[in-house]
Amino acid sequence: MQQETQLVASKGKETLVTKPVRILKTTILSIGAVALSGTLAFAQSDGPPDKVTEWVFQPAFDQTDAGWDKGLIPWVKAVEEATKGTVKIRVEPAGALTSASEAFAAAAAGQTDGYAGWATVYGGEMPEGMLAYGLPLGADGSEDAWKVMWGDPKYRIGDLVQEAAHERNLHWVGWTNQGPNAMFTKFRVERLEDLAGKKMRAGGPQAIFHSTMGGSPVSMNAGEIYTALKLGTIEGTYWDTGGIDDMSFQEVIKYAIMPGWNPAQHQEIFVNLDKWNALTQWQRDQIEGIFEKTYFETSRMHAEAVDEALEALKKAGGEVITLSDEEVARMRKKTIEEVWPKIAAQSERNAKGVEIWKKFLEEKGGK
Repeated sequence: MQQETQLVASKGKETLVTKPVRILKTTILSIGAVALSGTLAFAQSDGPPDKVTEWVFQPAFDQTDAGWDKGLIPWVKAVEEATKGTVKIRVEPAGALTSASEAFAAAAAGQTDGYAGWATVYGGEMPEGMLAYGLPLGADGSEDAWKVMWGDPKYRIGDLVQEAAHERNLHWVGWTNQGPNAMFTKFRVERLEDLAGKKMRAGGPQAIFHSTMGGSPVSMNAGEIYTALKLGTIEGTYWDTGGIDDMSFQEVIKYAIMPGWNPAQHQEIFVNLDKWNALTQWQRDQIEGIFEKTYFETSRMHAEAVDEALEALKKAGGEVITLSDEEVARMRKKTIEEVWPKIAAQSERNAKGVEIWKKFLEEKGGK
């Protein structure tokens, strides 16, 4: 065996030592091999996996809702592209696998892999969904909403929603601003007092707002609204502006009241947390990476639909009434004082989120 003499320092003294060179070289080669295999393994985990994950989503709506082709489906396509086809998602309409009202719980239980809807059916199953949906007369648009929810570390209300989602075995993965959720009526509204006693279809946060303004909220399924308006059972409805032509509401109402009781109504997308954790870190990073991009992209699509829907209303003989700045300020003040506390009372996180929203408006100068 070849040997080598080396001079080394030992406790401050120089000492001659003899080491087997072959053992040293073998050790170095072994360490190099381990390091190389580790690098290869890391490279494999840092890219698309070989396995394709297939998910089935059922939202709380079907293809007739604006949220289908302007919210959920664009997000699905973006996920499949970002993950290079290693995550594929099939979307079934409400009622195909479970009812619309049960869709959120079905995703949490793993009966489906994901859900899309509004405030988890207006917060009934997760109060913090109200924060994601958007507070009444809170954000004026997508920029404000993104800043207070995710964009500015001073606020980050989105973290509160995500915590609540995780407690329910879900992970929040997508979001879109559907534009103003507004009042569509058979009567003129120019002041908040004009809503007094009016019977309007309103659910969840809409009902809280309408009753606070002196109106009489009526609960009914979406498919019943058109007939109820036509027969005069109700005098108006709250709805996302970009979707009124999909529902043919321009045929049975006369007025659209802008800027809306909620100028930036949002829709959320959640995936079952177990299914989310089963993905590789690379896949999760890819999906998280499209959150902001798809938010603004789909929000733009909804904004275009709003313009088209209001134009359809005008062509049908309807009128768009834009409330004065003074009247919006009156409604906002009453909303913050009387509606927001009801949302805050639903959970500790909601209370914290409402306070953050107040801080945001104060700093923006919108109080």
